[in-house]
Amino acid sequence: MTPRTRRSLLATVLSVTLAAALTAPAGAAPRASGALDYLRQISGHYTIAGQHNKEPASQPSQYTAKAHDITGQYPGLWGGDLFFAAADVANRQKVVDQAKLEWSHGAIVTLTWHMCPPTQGSSCDWATGVESDLNDSQWAELLRDGSDLDNRYKARLDEAVPYLRQLRDAGVQVLFRPLHELNDGWAWWGGRPGANGSAALYRLTHDYLVSKGLTNIVWVWAVKDLDMGQAGQYYPGAQYVDVAALDVWMKPNSSASDYQTMLDIAQGKPIALGETGTIPSPELLAAQPRWTYFMEWSEYLQGANSNAAIQRTYFDGRVLVLTEMGRG
Repeated sequence: MTPRTRRSLLATVLSVTLAAALTAPAGAAPRASGALDYLRQISGHYTIAGQHNKEPASQPSQYTAKAHDITGQYPGLWGGDLFFAAADVANRQKVVDQAKLEWSHGAIVTLTWHMCPPTQGSSCDWATGVESDLNDSQWAELLRDGSDLDNRYKARLDEAVPYLRQLRDAGVQVLFRPLHELNDGWAWWGGRPGANGSAALYRLTHDYLVSKGLTNIVWVWAVKDLDMGQAGQYYPGAQYVDVAALDVWMKPNSSASDYQTMLDIAQGKPIALGETGTIPSPELLAAQPRWTYFMEWSEYLQGANSNAAIQRTYFDGRVLVLTEMGRG
């Protein structure tokens, strides 16, 4: 039996839990355990190939299609965004509809949100919005329950609730990755260590959305490969995290030290490569086998990788594509 045959057989067995969730009867109480259990089971054995799809929201699968054009295979993980620019915010429904479709085909679904700050409106500019800063006084107000900024932030979260409920009601379990790269200050939510820093905002976000009955969320906490010795200062606590993800941008690939740090922080929870520019090679995935998925970042698919390198990873014996997820 070849390695690929063994992989396909085991992947089919592991997909039973996920497939059961996909075919849950209408009206059944959705639970996020199926997708999470799948990641737990493949950890150390397989890594799911993933692809992010950035703006425009009106084309929510454009980069997934490019991956298929290059490899002849669809990635096993589809990534989308709730976005920030007005035109994309207006097209969030197309993103959600695509997430439903990808899930129905057997893919794992993940959503990121480049969120506008609570000091601004529902849509904003990148440089003066997403990349803006809150001063210390504004930050303290944001974390103070019942304050103006706290209420405005919760109202911002409320904008996502109807879409996440649509996914819940459709039986879609979504790997939700809010406030990503929490340890870097490039975005307004990040770069504040300690108990009352960025991790506190992650906890607030988690608790508020859970209070809205969103039982279909698998909570993904993500840091950047920056000053990894301090990454633990941004960890919100085990009860708030289902998957610990690393976004790799400071170097071409995750280092052995980065990998070990994520394992140490996760304490047995699944870990993943939340964003990659350089697609991880078969050799890297063999040396760092606990990454349960990687998500290649949109235009970097072809901007940072040759077609041969992409194909080599997609065709590797430990990488799962859609047809090997049990539903493709």
